[in-house]
Amino acid sequence: MKTTPKLEGLRPRRIAQGLTQQQLADVLELNRSTVAVWETGQGLPSAALLPRLAELLHCSIDELFVPDSGTGEVSSA
Repeated sequence: MKTTPKLEGLRPRRIAQGLTQQQLADVLELNRSTVAVWETGQGLPSAALLPRLAELLHCSIDELFVPDSGTGEVSSA
């Protein structure tokens, strides 16, 4: 069974940067609901948007898909 990837690292990294969903959406010129869809795993951003998202959240694209361990280090799970 194939699983769909989720941006499990998005919400904790957004919060760590002190951004609300609305603030992140404004910077990316999107609706807040779009960010909410990503955070709940109901959808993913376009591949073209991932580099900008990672830049804004000071992480790699890979780290967006990994839950933040809370230590600043990304788990290898």
